[in-house]
Amino acid sequence: MLEVLDQSTLNFDQGSLFILNISLAIIMFGVALDLKVADFKAILTNPRSFLAGILSQFIFLPFLTWVFVLFVNPPPSVALGMFLVAACPGGNVSNFLSHLAKGNAALSVSLTGFSTLFSIFLTPFNFALWAGFYAPSAKILREISLSYFDVFQTVALILGIPLIVGILINSRFPSWSQKATKILKPLSILIFAAFVAIAFIGNYKLFVQFIGLIFLWVLGHNLLGLASGYSLSKIFGLDLPDTKTLTIETGIQNSGLGLVLIFTYFDGLGGMAIIAAWWGIWHIISGMSIALYWKNIPSIK
Repeated sequence: MLEVLDQSTLNFDQGSLFILNISLAIIMFGVALDLKVADFKAILTNPRSFLAGILSQFIFLPFLTWVFVLFVNPPPSVALGMFLVAACPGGNVSNFLSHLAKGNAALSVSLTGFSTLFSIFLTPFNFALWAGFYAPSAKILREISLSYFDVFQTVALILGIPLIVGILINSRFPSWSQKATKILKPLSILIFAAFVAIAFIGNYKLFVQFIGLIFLWVLGHNLLGLASGYSLSKIFGLDLPDTKTLTIETGIQNSGLGLVLIFTYFDGLGGMAIIAAWWGIWHIISGMSIALYWKNIPSIK
C-alpha cells in the first residue's frame, strides 16, 4: 500500500500551478501591505523573542522533523514532504491567529516578514540538508537531480518580490495599502481555498485511500511545530504574549509554497503533495483551536 503512495502522482495541470503561484504571490503581497520598515526596526528593541522565533522556525523544527522521520520511518516521498514543509517559512494566516490569541501581533508580523525573506535562501538549503540526512529521501533527490538555484529563484519570485514591493508601496501610500489589504487578503485566501478544494476533488480517491495514515503523520508533525515554538519560548524565558506568537508562528507553515515546489520540481509526487496539502488544511484547524483556547483563557501560563 505504501509503495502505491510513493509511486502515485496527483492530477494537476500547468493551469492549476499558475493559479497557485498567482494566489500565493497575492497573499504575500497582501501581507506585505501591512508591513513597514519600522516593524523590522522594532525587533532591535526585543531581539530575544525574534532570535527565538528564527531558531524555532529554521533550526529547531527541521531538526525535530528529522528525528520524527527517523522514529516513524515513513515512505521516502512522505519524508520529503515533511522536510519540505518544515523548511518553508511561516504561513500568512499566523498573523491573524496571533492577534486572535492575544499574542504579540507586531512580533508575528515581523517574524513573518523576516522568515519569508530568509526563506529565499534557507528553504532550499534546509530542505536539501535535512532530506539528505535520511537515506531514502536522499536517494529520490539524487534521482531527480534537483537544482537548488532553480528553487531559490522560484521562492524569490513568489515570496520575495511581492514582499519587497508591498513594503515599498505601504511606505509610500499607507492609506491606499490599508484599503487594498482589506480586499486582497480575503480574496487571495478564497482563491487558495478554492484551489485546494478543486485539487481535492480531482484526487479524491487517492486522498480517501491514504487519509488515515496522512492524518496521523501530519498531526504528529504539526504538534512538533507547535511544541518547537512553545518550548523555545520557555527556554528563552519569554512572556505569555510572545510565547503564544512563537508557538503559532512555528506551527503554521507556508504549505502552499511547498505545493508549488512539489508540482514544479517533483511532478506532484504523491506522498509529498498529499502531506503538504493536508498540512494546509490541518494547521489552520489546529492553529485556530489553540488561538481560541488562549483567547478565552488569557491568564494561563
